[in-house]
Amino acid sequence: MYSRSSHGAGSTPRYSAKNNLRPTNFVCYAPEAKHVSLIGEFNEWHPNTHHMKRQPDGAWTVQIQLGHGHHHYLFYVDGTERLDPRAHGIVHNEKKERVSLIAVS
Repeated sequence: MYSRSSHGAGSTPRYSAKNNLRPTNFVCYAPEAKHVSLIGEFNEWHPNTHHMKRQPDGAWTVQIQLGHGHHHYLFYVDGTERLDPRAHGIVHNEKKERVSLIAVS
């Protein structure tokens, strides 16, 4: 008996919220900064992955694609980690450190 897999030719893959990426904006107000980047679990906390762009008003911005769920992050301002005062929440990570939280739906 023939059976078609869920991802075979001509079939439609099942919807998965985890595969549904959303453009997500981050804003860090740091007019005194020389360099700001976004670090988080989505880039393994690497400060060289998501560089933010300085705006004329002193804010720094970046837009990245994130999947559905809750994501931990921080701003990395001139080598110092900084919480986001506009975050959806502040939580403790697995190391008991405070990090910012954003929910993407």
